[in-house]
Formats: sequence, C-alpha cells, structure tokens
Amino acid sequence: MDVEVVTIFPEMVEHAARFGVTGRAIERGIWRLRCWNPRDFALDAYRRIDDRPFGGGPGMVMLAEPLAACLAAMHAHRAAQGAARARVVHLSPRGAPLTQARVAEIAREPALALLCGRYEAIDQRLLDAEVDEEVSIGDFVVSGGEIPALALLDAAVRLLPGVTGDAESVRSDSFSDGLLEGPHYTRPEVFDGASVPPVLLSGHHARIARWRREQALRETARRRPDLIERARRDGRLSAADEAILRDLC
Repeated sequence: MDVEVVTIFPEMVEHAARFGVTGRAIERGIWRLRCWNPRDFALDAYRRIDDRPFGGGPGMVMLAEPLAACLAAMHAHRAAQGAARARVVHLSPRGAPLTQARVAEIAREPALALLCGRYEAIDQRLLDAEVDEEVSIGDFVVSGGEIPALALLDAAVRLLPGVTGDAESVRSDSFSDGLLEGPHYTRPEVFDGASVPPVLLSGHHARIARWRREQALRETARRRPDLIERARRDGRLSAADEAILRDLC
C-alpha cells in the first residue's frame, strides 16, 4: 500500500511511523510513506498557507491554492510513476466515524492520500473539489490531522498481509467480529493472589474457545451494549450467543 500524507509537519508523521509494527512494515517494503508539505507550494515568500475567515470568527482557515497545488503535484508524481490514483481522505471531526470494518476496507486500497488540516479549518472549496472521503476518529477535537492520520495508518497497516507475526491475533481483535475482546492472561499463574482462570490451563481447545466467546459477550454487554444490538441487527450472534446473553441477565 502506498500512503501519501499532506501535512505542514511532515517530520512528525515520518518519525512516528518508523516505530513498532508500522516501522517494521516500512522496512520490509509492505507499505510506503511519502509526505507532502503544502508550504512548499505557497504563493508568497512567507510560505503562507492560512488566512482569516470570511464572515469573521476565531481562528485561521487553510488556503485552497497551496493545498490544491500540493495535491496536484502528488497526483502528477504518482501518474508519472504509473501508480494508481490515491484516494484522498480528509481527517476531520465532521467525517464518518472510523470503524474496524472501514479500516479493513481502507487496508485494501492500493494508494491512500491523507489530508491533515490545521488551524480552524480548510477552505471548503478545496474539500469539495479534492476530497473523496472524510473520516473522524472520535467525537473530540485535536490540533491537527496528523495524530488521526497516524491512528488510521496504524490500524490499517497492521491488517496488511505479513505485517503481524500471527494473523489470528488480528482476526481476534476487538471489533473484528463486532464484539470487544475478553480478558487475557500470561505468566505467572498466580499474581498478587489472583489466579488464571482454570479453563485456560486445561488444554481443551473447544472449552477455551467457548470461554473466550462468553467473555467477549460479557465484556461487550457490560461496556458497549450498543455493539450487542448492532451485532444482532447484522446477524452476527448465534443461538448459542443469545443463550449466553440470556444467562448474563
């Protein structure tokens, strides 16, 4: 997967992406990252990329012209290399909430361009003309799109084939089947007087799988009952799941 990031802080993205799973995947050539700074396409000597909003109000608005030129250069560079057009995603609190299902779809995109805004907003005319999709990572506001972009990248890259050492660990993540994960345990068997549940030491794989499913249902019902209702609507709950949920009531 090719990823292009449009940001006035390219060092922030490039540095953070080099750590952990995403960094190892870059080194192995599983995905590629290139950053584009709209200041390089500013129209004046001061490399200005923002101005006061029409109509008044607080904050500054990112100018359309430098961003449009930056995106045009990015698309032209890809075309000259014979690469696929990158889908342009704007990280914005106004966007559709990012879900694990959408992350899985994004991970299948051959190329992605993440547009990271700063200040109060980006000129709406630029968004209308250039953006294919707007995505939000939650109902809160951060200073810019770089942290949301890194969160999206981390979530998507770890789903790429060959990135994680155990593909099953990805398939069993929270939200992958619409539920939260249950608890996990490791050595020692007794810590501070608390023991590992005996079923996990039994070696009986069917019982362990059932216990884990029960715990996932229990945790989801307790913490995120909305996900249980969604799973019901989507037909993801079996008769056995429903029986477990009835026993929890």
